[in-house]
This record gives sequence, C-alpha cells and structure tokens, in this order.
Amino acid sequence: MEEIKINVKAMGEYQTNCYVVSIGDSDLIIDPGVNALPWIKEQVKNPVAILNTHAHFDHVWSNDEVQKHYNIPIYCPKDDIFMLSDDIFGIGVPFSVADYEMEHDETINLLDKEIKFHFFPGHTPGCSAISIDNHLFTGDFIFAGSLGRTDFPFSNPEDMKESLRKVLKWEKNYNIYSGHGAFTNLHKEKDSLKAWLNYL
Repeated sequence: MEEIKINVKAMGEYQTNCYVVSIGDSDLIIDPGVNALPWIKEQVKNPVAILNTHAHFDHVWSNDEVQKHYNIPIYCPKDDIFMLSDDIFGIGVPFSVADYEMEHDETINLLDKEIKFHFFPGHTPGCSAISIDNHLFTGDFIFAGSLGRTDFPFSNPEDMKESLRKVLKWEKNYNIYSGHGAFTNLHKEKDSLKAWLNYL
C-alpha cells in the first residue's frame, strides 16, 4: 500500500489550509486558496486532480490557475458549483469550471485510493468532507473545537444540525484536517459537536 504524505500551508488573509496529499509519486491538491500555486509547485511531483471541499472563495481562489498550469481536473460538490462562477461576496474571485460535479456521498477512485465526498451541508449547500483512508479533509464543516459558520449567504443552520447528527453516528476515529486551524480527530471533537447542536 502506498504511503500517504500530507503537506499543508495556510493561504491568504483568512489563513485557509491548502493541502497536498502525496500518494507514491503522485499528488492530489485540496482547496487551493489565495496565491496557492507557488507553494503547490514546491510540493508536487505529479499532480493529478484538484478536490474542493466546498466553493467559498478562500478555498477555490486558485482553482483556475492551478487547473490550467497542470492541466488537471477539478472535482467539486454539485450543490456548490454555482459559486465557482458567481462572486457571491463581490470580492473579485477568479472563476473556475469543475470537470466533475460530485454527487452526495459519492466515491471516486484516484491513485488506487477510494476517495469519498461525504455530504455535510450547512456551511454551504454542498459542503463536503473528503476521506482518503483514515484521513478526513473537512473544509469548513468541522474545526478543532468549532464548526463552520451558518450565517453566510446560502448557509443553513438546520442542514448543519442534520450534518452534525450524521457525523456523530460515525464510530471510526478519522484524523481531521480542517479548512482553518489545527489538526484534530473525530473522537476528540464529538463532545464539542454535540454541544454545538444546542446553539444552532
């Protein structure tokens, strides 16, 4: 089994985590944020895809630039596709086009790995957590000690509650690599997530 190596750098004003997941001699790029390409160039050997956890600007800012530089496809949750070409915050985000619109809880195979887009709406309509083996890239769904905001345009607190109930049923202790902040794991976050159910 190929070893997985994960590199991360916080990008832009919002310190959005961009991940390069290296499996053997190939790489997956998760959430290329503001000015991510120079750092990505330092990390990758053979990038094969861009994976978006959701389509807020700080996670997809460099989608188009990275896609064109390496001629690789973008995978994005289908319910967030509209945000790739609609600057909902009016800040001049570079538009991009997804090659693959991911269905709810869809599993794909890349680099001989099953990669699943777990559907956890609330922060955005298509917000997803991407699992690769025991690693879960949660975007702005789960953070260490917190969770994604539900007061943005197209956010939905009721959807977030359902997403929390869904993930709280999981028994597997995933390593959590979130869209902002520090590394954590699911078992460590469960008490916090239960408490958040009462505040939404």
